[in-house]
Amino acid sequence: MDERFTVVASAGSYLERDDDGGPAVRLPHRWTPEGVAVRTEFTGGHVLNLAVAACVLNDLYREAAAAGVELRGVRVRAEGGFDTGRWASTGISYAVEIDSGAPPARVAALIATVDDVAEIPRALRQGAGVTRTDAPD
Repeated sequence: MDERFTVVASAGSYLERDDDGGPAVRLPHRWTPEGVAVRTEFTGGHVLNLAVAACVLNDLYREAAAAGVELRGVRVRAEGGFDTGRWASTGISYAVEIDSGAPPARVAALIATVDDVAEIPRALRQGAGVTRTDAPD
């Protein structure tokens, strides 16, 4: 059985028009004075997908600043599934919405750049290892 876990991270103009429903947690963010809103449940599957959404949102602001692209708002929705018989991920996908006055080609180039450089998606695509260690004394 494939169980789906969806999360949404939004910032800027998307904070005011967020129509995803449900409660959101607001967190501070270095590039947005209003912070970031996160809509998720607190399960391992949701938190894994949130890592992807948060990384992509953060990197969109970072790369936009470097490229001189104005961002009025960003929303990233990440969704992934788990085969609950084995608790193996069936993959994670994400979608980006951007509110910007920049030409569509520049926005598309920004999204493509972030897809290449975003650290969490890159680590997961390469098969990140996870190792348990003993708790510190």
